[in-house]
Amino acid sequence: MHDVPRRDFLARALRWGAWGAGTALGGVLLEGCAPSSTKRPVATTSLAVAERASAADWRRLAASLRGVLVRPSSPSYARDRLLFDAALAPRRPQGIAYCASNDDVARCVAFAREHAVPVTARSGGHSYAGYSANDGLIVDLSRLHSVDVVDSDSALVGAGTRLIDLYDSLAKRGRLVPGGSCASVGFAGLALGGGIGVLARRYGLTCDNILETTTVSADGSQLRVAPDSHPDLLWAQRGGGGGNFGVTTSFRVRTYPVGPLALFTLHFAWEAAQEVLMTWMHWIGHQADELWANCLLQSEGLDGLNVEVSGVWCGSVNDLATVVDSFVRALGTKPTSSFVGGEDYLHAMADEAGCSSLSLAACHLVGDGAGTLSRAAFRAKSSYVVAPWSDARVTRALNSLALVSRRAPDLGASLAFDSYGGAISRVDPAHSAFAHHDALAGIQATHSWSTFSSPTQIATGDEWLRELGANVFESRDGAYVNYIDPTLEDWLDAYYGASVAKLVRVKSAVDPDDLFHFAQSIPVKSTTSAPG
Repeated sequence: MHDVPRRDFLARALRWGAWGAGTALGGVLLEGCAPSSTKRPVATTSLAVAERASAADWRRLAASLRGVLVRPSSPSYARDRLLFDAALAPRRPQGIAYCASNDDVARCVAFAREHAVPVTARSGGHSYAGYSANDGLIVDLSRLHSVDVVDSDSALVGAGTRLIDLYDSLAKRGRLVPGGSCASVGFAGLALGGGIGVLARRYGLTCDNILETTTVSADGSQLRVAPDSHPDLLWAQRGGGGGNFGVTTSFRVRTYPVGPLALFTLHFAWEAAQEVLMTWMHWIGHQADELWANCLLQSEGLDGLNVEVSGVWCGSVNDLATVVDSFVRALGTKPTSSFVGGEDYLHAMADEAGCSSLSLAACHLVGDGAGTLSRAAFRAKSSYVVAPWSDARVTRALNSLALVSRRAPDLGASLAFDSYGGAISRVDPAHSAFAHHDALAGIQATHSWSTFSSPTQIATGDEWLRELGANVFESRDGAYVNYIDPTLEDWLDAYYGASVAKLVRVKSAVDPDDLFHFAQSIPVKSTTSAPG
């Protein structure tokens, strides 16, 4: 066994977007359409939207905003309508409103109601299905990016704050908020759908650390959503998914003191994959809250298949070394290379985001100031581990990844198992709509490609995801709404489980006309029946 720098592991993994765009992505903000038992607005095309709101109407909206309204004729329109996932065709919105205040958001919502224009909020634009875009009006929240420490244990975070900026701003004050790993994700989408990250077993999901929000509702009201004001809506916003209940413009969130962190990465030969994953599933559920770890199985194109186990420890390097040794002893197979070392909080977050070699300004998407990060072309599917898998099920998962590696060597493909448990598992369902607190781990399967990948190989990757969904993942185990999946059939139950009925009631109360509507939005209760 030989030691190598952790950054070398991350650079190698990030060479393929399967890890960079897959496991690193934490959050989405949504938009789209609903089941047949719900009210369904007439579908609109760009032409229909244009007819509902005249050019003069759009000019009046633009004049009313402190921010900027981008129209199809605007020079920046082609760039501003881009989605994070380069595999998704950009929509053709009639307007993209870069809102500078809550009042701007309220005016946009009022405009959408008055003119029957589809409306959706966009925080970071990372929706896996492109639901943060439409052919009507996009309410862009990226200018609402302030981070203010409110008191000794909470901060006020603007909805459009990028995660890397949140971490940097709070770290300067010695504080942290548990969140995801993708640097360019917007805070609102991450927080509203859950928010799993490397500190979650110690401090909980992002959604469970929401103390209150400011939300513009479908009637244009600016609501303070807190335990003593709209408590059911607060419950729904803790894991009920972005874009469902209104436009959330800011969050007051619980913060924690920054302490020492240690990181580890172990690399194993592919021949050990079966035993590594089986051992990891049995080992992780017995670890202290201070440990977060994942198990990553990946095909790195022509570099072949490999297995990595890595994680973050809230504490000392010596204590982490003892924990890592316990895994290696349980496995009975030594890694081919390893890293265990200390890191300060902000550098650790940059490492996990693949930004350790970049400046803070560069750790943003191209087009966002001095950002240098590229968009990615990928597709994904998610599930959960509720109990350690059988040998047969692990074998099926490994064989499927090996098969796609042989058939489509130009793809990057991965299966990432992210640990739950710890503080995540001790949340009362009455506190949060998130339905998977009791999971042992979350799973994300991702395949990504470059401009050199053929349509045939991309189709092979898509078939791999379908095969996983049919033969490896169990529908009853659920799926993660922040890895939203437009191919998922029973998505309402998969995302929300036992929370569905109450979520429908909350949605029906705050948005009875289903203004905030997209392909996988929470449905509005019909006059005859409703899900759940």
